[in-house]
Amino acid sequence: MSKIRETAEQIVEALGGKDNISAATHCVTRLRLALKDEGKVDEKALEDIDLVKGSFSANGQYQVVIGQGTVDKVYNEFIDITGTGRASKEDIKDEASKKLNPLQRAIKALADIFIPILPAIVTAGLLMGINNILTGPGIFYDEKSFIDVHKNWADLAGIINLIANTAFVFLPGLIGWSAVKKFGGSPLLGIVLGLMLVHPDLLNAWDYGKTKDIPTWNLFGLPIEKVGYQGQVLPVLIASYVLAKIELFLKKRIPDSLQLLLVAPITLLVTGFLAFIVIGPITFSIGNAVTDFFVSIFDNFAWLGGLIYGGFYALLVVTGMHHTFLAVDLQLISNTGGTFLWPMLALSNIAQGSAALAMFVASRDEKLKGLAGTSALSAYLGITEPAMFGVNLRFRYPFIFAMIGSAIAGIVITIAGVKASSIGVGGIPGFLSILPGSWGSFFIGMGIVIVVPFVLTYFYAKLKKEKK
Repeated sequence: MSKIRETAEQIVEALGGKDNISAATHCVTRLRLALKDEGKVDEKALEDIDLVKGSFSANGQYQVVIGQGTVDKVYNEFIDITGTGRASKEDIKDEASKKLNPLQRAIKALADIFIPILPAIVTAGLLMGINNILTGPGIFYDEKSFIDVHKNWADLAGIINLIANTAFVFLPGLIGWSAVKKFGGSPLLGIVLGLMLVHPDLLNAWDYGKTKDIPTWNLFGLPIEKVGYQGQVLPVLIASYVLAKIELFLKKRIPDSLQLLLVAPITLLVTGFLAFIVIGPITFSIGNAVTDFFVSIFDNFAWLGGLIYGGFYALLVVTGMHHTFLAVDLQLISNTGGTFLWPMLALSNIAQGSAALAMFVASRDEKLKGLAGTSALSAYLGITEPAMFGVNLRFRYPFIFAMIGSAIAGIVITIAGVKASSIGVGGIPGFLSILPGSWGSFFIGMGIVIVVPFVLTYFYAKLKKEKK
């Protein structure tokens, strides 16, 4: 029997047998499974399998970390043994969502909307970081930016800024596409809806507070403000849900021969009127209230906000709730020009990597050393799941020490008023998204999350060995 086949059989047995497996698929590194009863999983047996590098449950899915290149071979044997058939990621998500409560389903829906557009937002954040380096005063020269001294670079910086800003300027278009697709409507109509909300004929949302004379439409005596929703999240999310439901409603009632002529125009017209008359103004106010709430907390109790968000962000990742704060980050960037939440995310990533790195140094187990070393590097570059689920949560104390280091760093950088101008790559490259004036304080925070979790984890691991 081949090693791959033997591994697949061991995994099936550790998961509670083939009768406990509803559906199975895989991604680049992990088996992604929908199980009937996760209580039947023998986690100890699963961890003892040579090719298994970790396992965890998230959003109703049970995931087994195997590694790139090997996971597809194990998966082929896995489905042959279980007879479940090849499932898509959507099949797994649908199967897993049946076990979620309403709050978990809402969080999952937000995650499903924002995850597909993250590459565009992160790319924009990285490019804005490059622009910050070129335009930020005091980085290369005293009180002057790089382009102030080297004026021939100014246009290059301008082009980079335009490319970087595009994803944020037309953010409602990206969200409209992803949200309408998630809610079961036509993604193309979602794009049109999102772009409609940032049409050039509308007053730019970023100029709303500066303008005394706000242009209006007069709709049979009803004044409607001609305001765009650049950088806003809630208006397009709610409007996308309404659009998808109207479209599905019409498709069920209009004959196929007339759908092309009637469904899309009626859907867009009705949603458009509702968006500008009702949805937009209400959600715009709610979005501003949410922003004001977070700003007031961090203005008046900076250390407490840093302690709570910095310390407990890793727990949000475990529950999947961290995706909900993407909307808050984007709202803060739109309303205030920067977010004080995202820098703590970047430092939390590093803290988890440092704890995993300490396990790499302290452990004599070759399998654990291999997993801890690669997952620490991954966390330092912004991807924490291998470190968190494969190493730190498995032993618990590295995860706790990473949270402690992140909490201390969170207090330091929030008191210092560190902000990010965009959402970028987490981990060490995260400094690119930080406003240049805050780099010093951010690097102090970075030093804390590198040293504190590593030292605490390393010495605690050594202490445990001595006791044994």
